[in-house]
Amino acid sequence: MNYPKEFLELLNSIIAKRPKTVIQHIIQHGFITTEELKNIYGYDHPPRAIRDVREYGIPIITYRILGSSGRSIAAYKFGDPNEVVNSLSKAFGRTLLAKALKQALIEKYGSKCFVYHESMDEAVLQIDHRVPYEIDGEQDNQNIDVFMLLSPSANRAKSWTCEHCENWTKKDKTFCVRCFWAHPEDYDHIAGKHEKAVFVVFNENEVEDYNKLIKKSGVEDAQNVIKKIIHNHLK
Repeated sequence: MNYPKEFLELLNSIIAKRPKTVIQHIIQHGFITTEELKNIYGYDHPPRAIRDVREYGIPIITYRILGSSGRSIAAYKFGDPNEVVNSLSKAFGRTLLAKALKQALIEKYGSKCFVYHESMDEAVLQIDHRVPYEIDGEQDNQNIDVFMLLSPSANRAKSWTCEHCENWTKKDKTFCVRCFWAHPEDYDHIAGKHEKAVFVVFNENEVEDYNKLIKKSGVEDAQNVIKKIIHNHLK
């Protein structure tokens, strides 16, 4: 496909992994299907990957074609490049809202990851819906308590866990609300499993304690050693 130079420059300027994957595939092949998103790239929820592209202001057209099984599946291609300007203005508005939302969350909770409870540079932190967008839809940015701040690694872990959770297809909001990944400060389960989790980060002088723990663990998993120490202490 022959795209305008400015349009191609915009497409190639996007470096975030998921939207970049979609964009580069369409540049090379002219379109991408839900089947390709799942089977080639491992995205179990293709519309989410497409939404990522649209949020960068890239016009995407959805249409139907026959998949390998002979059934109708969704396919996606770029829309009219002239629509980019209008789309980008909307994307810019969302960016301003996101900055204000992040600042409001930091002012209320501090510049830290909600899952790992680790303080970090606010530029690193990412905003995420407590209950996934795919389950509960878009939320009012004025209600900051339906959002959370996550480190990049926590955000990746949450996305992977949610996409492989039984509720991903059931879409029961109440199930998500009581999950660790939505409310780590107050939860009943972790992706449907009767579990509890504590993430321990060793800082500065505590690193020596970590080294002693690893040495004490030997061939045994350090996590099990920590559990035993806690169990014996509580007895």
